[in-house]
Amino acid sequence: MKYTINKGINRSIEFRGLKGQYIGYLAAGLAGLLVVFAIGYIAGVPVYLCLAVVMLAGSGLFTWVYRFSHRYGEHGLMKAMAFRQVPSAIICRSRRVFFGLNNKIKASK
Repeated sequence: MKYTINKGINRSIEFRGLKGQYIGYLAAGLAGLLVVFAIGYIAGVPVYLCLAVVMLAGSGLFTWVYRFSHRYGEHGLMKAMAFRQVPSAIICRSRRVFFGLNNKIKASK
């Protein structure tokens, strides 16, 4: 018997150049645009105006998602957002913090 090997194991999902979480961002954006179109249609806004707004916003969404996908890669956007949370410097104006640590280290030995 011959078994074929699945070469896609442990690889991230990819759809037309989009990888990982960007597929979810695009899907959520498209669902949001569908809701915007439905609300506009029900509210009585002319269909062509609704279509124009949704098409313009949709092209902006596609551009935004593909640009982020190519710029940051699969996990790079999450890393970039996490890096913004890291402080550039830690300022300690008192040495009392270190005196307390020294006593705790001696007590644990």
